[in-house]
Parts: sequence; C-alpha cells; structure tokens
Amino acid sequence: MRLALALGGGAGLGWTHIGVMRELHARGVTIDAVSGTSIGALAAVCVAANRLGVLEDLARSANLRAVVKYLDIDVRRGSVLGGRTVAKQLREHFGHDRLEDLFIPCAVVAADIVSGSEIAMTRGSIVEAVRASIAIPGVFPPVRRDGMVLIDGGVMTPVPVAAVRALSDAPVLAVNLQGDYLRRAAIGLPPGKRIMTPLRVGRAGLSLMMAQLARQGLTLDPPDFELAPAIGHVDVRNFTRAHELIEIGAASVVENWAAIAALND
Repeated sequence: MRLALALGGGAGLGWTHIGVMRELHARGVTIDAVSGTSIGALAAVCVAANRLGVLEDLARSANLRAVVKYLDIDVRRGSVLGGRTVAKQLREHFGHDRLEDLFIPCAVVAADIVSGSEIAMTRGSIVEAVRASIAIPGVFPPVRRDGMVLIDGGVMTPVPVAAVRALSDAPVLAVNLQGDYLRRAAIGLPPGKRIMTPLRVGRAGLSLMMAQLARQGLTLDPPDFELAPAIGHVDVRNFTRAHELIEIGAASVVENWAAIAALND
C-alpha cells in the first residue's frame, strides 16, 4: 500500500505526526512522498531521512527544562527568539544533508513575505529549509534565500497537499492538526465565562483563523483522505505532552483504517 503524506503545522501538536507514522508503518504502508509545514516539515524530513526515532526521542524527552533552553532572546533579527539552539539541533542531526538526497521525495513548505507566495522546497539544505518553515513570524528569525524572506509556511498553507501531489501520484493522506477546533474553542473560551481577557480572546481568534485557513486550503485542494486527530484539548504552545499526542495520532489511524486502506482499492 502506497500513500503520500501532507503533514500539517501546529507547534507542540506536531508530536501527533509521530504516532500517525508509527501506526502506518506497523500496518505495512509505504510512504511514497511526504510534505510538511512548520512542525510538520520537521516530521517530514525525519520520515524521509529514516530518522523518525530521533524525532520521537526528542519529543518524549521534552520537559519544561528542555523547552526553556530554546528561549534565546534576540530582538535584533526581526524576532523575539534568535533560533540558535534550534539551528544547532538541526545541524547536529542533518549537518550538510540536502533535500534531494533523502530516501523518499520530500517538500518543505514556507511562505515568502516579499512575494506573498507559497514556497515548496525540494532541493537544497535541509537545515535551511526547516528553519524557514518553522520561522513563526516575530518569534523565530526569517530565512533569506535567493532574494526571498521565508517564514513559517503555516501562515499560508497549514496542510501542504499540493506540495506532495507534485512529487507523487499515490493517494494523499493529509494530517490536519487544526481540525479539532470546536473542542479547542470550548476550552479556550468556555460557554458562560464572563471574564474574557484580551490575551484569551486574542488566542481564540488566532486559533479560529488557523482552523479556517486549514479548512479553506483543504477545500480548494482536497486530499484523498483527511485525518484530523482529536487534540483540541492540548495547547499548541505545549511541547511536553508527546506521550499523549503520539498515542492519539496512532489511534486516529486505527479509527480510520478502513477508509485509509480503501484508498489503494
């Protein structure tokens, strides 16, 4: 059974991808090609490099102390955080590796704030491509490349279906980390809650924007099957719940296996 994967963005929710891919592998699925946006880009290159174990070890060891070490304040580069620790980790695992040399075709998606275009990178430095795709505007510094200023691909394409379709004719399974919106909204702004702080309302509005952007993108360029794991109860900023998210990702494949298996009929 062959599938092409489009792995969506969602910050700390991205550990869900590990469970999805572990369960697909356990069921004998061959990944023909993969694309990823933001945290999905990191997952995508780990799959394509046959290093999912490295990502899983990182995810399962993420605690508050581990997360804090990534908070290197540097406001001189157009961002709050300098991203130096992230870049160091990427270089440690991928060094001078290039996208075109991975075991399976892989597209890393970012957005160019100069032209307003989606940029699907399939060649060049893995480290540079992933750094661009995870460059949350104002949080991590953008990446300059060939006259472009690249930032987090999630601002345009939360689930990069078109990017993987360009690489493979296999059925596309899209993993949408923004799909459990109603539960996220109920937790973020509980019904009947009278005190609504600006921060709470702002976060709820951003969550709605990302969910709708993902929905519109998937409507315009629908995958053959969309997987939307039930992770609305987890804060996207929380990177310390890998054990739970990996289990949920695997369970979402189990629950939808009949429909997924039918894609190759």
